[in-house]
Amino acid sequence: MKKNLLSLWKHLAWPDVKVTQALPTGEGVLDAGGVSALEVEHLFDAVNHAESVIGQAVLFRSLVTPLNKSHDIENKQRALEELHNNTVLRTAIQEVVTTAVERENSFYRLLFADFLPMFGTSKNGKDIEGYGYVQYKRGVRFVTQLVTDIQACPPPESTYLNDLFEHIKAFAGSRAYRLMTQGVYLTETSLQTQQERSKTWWQPAIVFYPRLVKPLVLALLTAMIYTVFYFIPSIINESLFLSPFLLLYFPWVGHFDRDNFIIPLREEFKQSPELASALDALGQLDELLSFLKFADAFGHTTVLPSVIDSEQHRMVLCEAMNPILGKANPHYVGNDLALDHNKVLAITGPNSGGKTAFCKTISQIQLLAQIGCFVPARSATLSVADKIFYQAPEISKLNDGEGRFGAELKRTKEIFLACSAQSLVILDELSEGTTFEEKMESSLTVLTGFYRKGNSTILITHNHQLVDELVKQHIGVARQVEFLGDLPTHKIIDGISRVSHADRVAKKIGFSKEDIDFYLTQS
Repeated sequence: MKKNLLSLWKHLAWPDVKVTQALPTGEGVLDAGGVSALEVEHLFDAVNHAESVIGQAVLFRSLVTPLNKSHDIENKQRALEELHNNTVLRTAIQEVVTTAVERENSFYRLLFADFLPMFGTSKNGKDIEGYGYVQYKRGVRFVTQLVTDIQACPPPESTYLNDLFEHIKAFAGSRAYRLMTQGVYLTETSLQTQQERSKTWWQPAIVFYPRLVKPLVLALLTAMIYTVFYFIPSIINESLFLSPFLLLYFPWVGHFDRDNFIIPLREEFKQSPELASALDALGQLDELLSFLKFADAFGHTTVLPSVIDSEQHRMVLCEAMNPILGKANPHYVGNDLALDHNKVLAITGPNSGGKTAFCKTISQIQLLAQIGCFVPARSATLSVADKIFYQAPEISKLNDGEGRFGAELKRTKEIFLACSAQSLVILDELSEGTTFEEKMESSLTVLTGFYRKGNSTILITHNHQLVDELVKQHIGVARQVEFLGDLPTHKIIDGISRVSHADRVAKKIGFSKEDIDFYLTQS
C-alpha cells in the first residue's frame, strides 16, 4: 500500500513534490535503477499539468510506484472517461482544485513553517509572522472549504472518483475536523473537542479563539483593575498602571495561544489519518485532470490502453511515440510494436538511429499505462508488468574492482532473479568490457535464461552476430533501425543491421581519419 504524502512530509521542513523513493529491487514495479534509466523525472515534467503541490506529489508518487493490478488501472481509466464525457463534473472538480490551490500554501505554512521572532517579516512565504492566528485560520479554511466544495459537487458514477469524494467527505467526521470547526478546549491534561468537553464539563478548561483581542478576557481584567482603583485609588497612578499592562497583555496572550493551542494542534493535524487521506484524494483529483490536460496538449493521438490479463507479458502498439520527445513535436515518427510471442526482441542499427529512444518509448508507455494515464499511440493493448527493468550502463558503479563487465553482470543478475514471466525487461547491450568470444557466450547464456523465464525481453545491440545466433536458435526476433543513405528515418523495420556508420558519426563531430590527418598537419 502506498504511503500517504502527509506521512512522508511530516518530518520535512517543507512539502517536497518528489519525496517518494523507489522501492528496493523486487519489491515494486520499478526500482531505483529503473527510475533513473526510464528518466522518470523528465517523464513527470512531460505529463505534469497538475496545479496543486499535492497533485504534483501524487503524480510523481504514481510514476515511481505504479499500479500492478489491472483492476486498479481500469478503475482509474473509467474515472478519466467519466471526466472526459461529463463536462459538468469535470468543471466542478476543476473549480475545487483551483480554489484549493489558492489556499494550499497557507495550509502548509500552518503545518510546517517556523515561527519568526517578534516583528519578524517572512521573506519566502514559508514562515509564520506574529503568533500564527492568521495562518491558523487560513490553513483550517483550506481543509474545511475542500469538504464543503466536494459536498456541493455532482455525485460521480465511477468507483475511483466516488472513493476519492468519500475520502474527502469522511474527514468531516474526524476529530481533526471537529477541532477545526467546533471549538478547542484546553484542560489540565489535553486538548479536547466540544464533543469530548461535554463529557467532562466539570473540569476547568480554557476555550481557544484564534484572535489576539479577546473581548471577554479584556472586559474581566479591566473590571478587576477599575475595582482595585475604586477601592484603593492611592496605590498607583491609573495611567501609569494601565500602559505597561496593555503592553504585557498582547504578548502574554499571543505566546499562550501559540504554545498551548496552535503548535499542538498543527502537530495533531499532521498525525490525522483522515486529513492525510483527504489531502491525498485532492491530489488524485488533480492528477486525473493533469492526465486529461496532457492528452490535450501532447499534439498527437493518445489513447487509454486496453489492459489484458496474461500469464506472460504482452504489448501491442500502433504508431507509438515517446511521451517526452514526441510532445508538441509534429515531426516525431511513430512506430509499431508486437510483443505477443515468447521471444527476445533484438534491435540493431547504427548510433543515432533511434534504438534507445524506441526502447524508452516502450518502457515509458508501459509505465504511463500502469498509472492509469493516456499513452501516446494510435492504439495500445498490453498486460500489466509486475516489474519494469531497464538496464543501461552506469559509469558511477564501475569502481567496485570488477570493471564494467562485473558491474553490468551484477545488475543483470539482480534483474534476472527479480523478474517473472509477467515482467518487461530492456537490456541496453550486454557483456561489455570483455572479449568478443566471451561476449557472445555470456550474452547467449543470459538471453537464453530470460527466454526460458518467459518475460518480454528487448535487447539493444550493435552485435549482429549475436542476433544471428538468437534467430538461428529460434530465441530471438530481429528488428533494425532504418536508414536512407546516411540519414535515419527513425522507423523500426524487420531485419538485422550490419553497418555501424561509425565514419559518418566521426565526420559529424570532426574526428574522422581525414580530420586527424588535418590536425596533425597543423601542429
